[in-house]
Amino acid sequence: MFPDDLSYTDKHEWIRVGSENIARVGITQFAADALSDIVYASLPRLSDTVAKGDACAELESTKSVSDVYSPASGVVTAVNEVLAATPELINSDPYGDGWLFELELSDPAELDGLLDSEEYAKLAE
Repeated sequence: MFPDDLSYTDKHEWIRVGSENIARVGITQFAADALSDIVYASLPRLSDTVAKGDACAELESTKSVSDVYSPASGVVTAVNEVLAATPELINSDPYGDGWLFELELSDPAELDGLLDSEEYAKLAE
């Protein structure tokens, strides 16, 4: 149910590390379903420095506004500009086109404490 190539937080974010310590961040399908219809995404700015565990984005749904917490520390290198016009992508494709932002990791060892897909599935039960 949850992709094996991702690491997860207990606050329902995912992170996928690519080349050269650049990591893509989003929320899980579980979180997207819980939020319901996402109508607005407030994302960090390019070059923002974020720390692991810090609230760095907000998602507004028809139900509530929820913070998104960074799963790792680093500098924001990209944001998903498409979400400004189509935030519903977060609901329909949270692991693909609904990603939120990318980070250049400052300490890749921080990822060691995150959950794998099996551990996250148990948390999401």
